[in-house]
Amino acid sequence: MKLNKPAPTTKAPAGRFTGDVYLSPLHTGEAPSRLTAALVHFTPGARTNWHSHPLGQTLHCTEGTGLVATRDGTVILMRPGDTVHTPPGEEHWHGATPGSLMSHLAMVEHEDGHSATWLEPVSDADYAAAHTRATR
Repeated sequence: MKLNKPAPTTKAPAGRFTGDVYLSPLHTGEAPSRLTAALVHFTPGARTNWHSHPLGQTLHCTEGTGLVATRDGTVILMRPGDTVHTPPGEEHWHGATPGSLMSHLAMVEHEDGHSATWLEPVSDADYAAAHTRATR
């Protein structure tokens, strides 16, 4: 057993996010583990680009209010204590609502060193429409 000190929080790459997003890395698994975990902080209105994960992704909201949306139009409103899982290959995005900061734990597994396929930004129109379709 060992205590892993958290790595410094850094600003997320602008090419994968809209708005200000910050990453606090928590764990990067060493073989045979493939788990990577981070605490991700979204400012109001900030969101990821569309993306997918080869082995899926689990998000656990720790504070604020956020959205998780898929290409088929499904949108989940996420609040503290909620956990959302996206299955392998499902294209989705997630982020904060316009009036709230939102933080979540993001947990993914790497497959051959690959954990995500990043796609185009979520349009402002798609982001706005997601709020009308959000379910709880």
